[in-house]
Amino acid sequence: MSSCRRLGGGLVQAGGSLRLSCAASGFTFDDYVISWFRQAPGKEREGISCVSIIDGYTLYADSVKGRFTISSDNAKNTVYLQMNSLKPEDTAVYTCAAVPSTAVPGLYLNPYGMHYWGKGTQVTVSS
Repeated sequence: MSSCRRLGGGLVQAGGSLRLSCAASGFTFDDYVISWFRQAPGKEREGISCVSIIDGYTLYADSVKGRFTISSDNAKNTVYLQMNSLKPEDTAVYTCAAVPSTAVPGLYLNPYGMHYWGKGTQVTVSS
């Protein structure tokens, strides 16, 4: 089964850091953009960052720019999301997903275009 398997998450105090991992399998990693989404209670799912595996292009939502860093280890088919300076408003369920790199870049952070999804992981930031 093709999937994205996420690792990481947990509870951290405001100002702290966490790293999420997304291990992909079952599809050609290089042909995809791996995106991270989050959804807080009562809010819509938000695309926060993505990386194009083939060329390293990255994109960040304004809400995380300067605090989160996305990277990939192509040898391990894994994408990482390093989250620094965490805030209580970053509390959400985080999920990785994959969309073909041939998609229009404007869709890289659009959940409706994703082909594969990982299971969500809870990130809770206490104040």
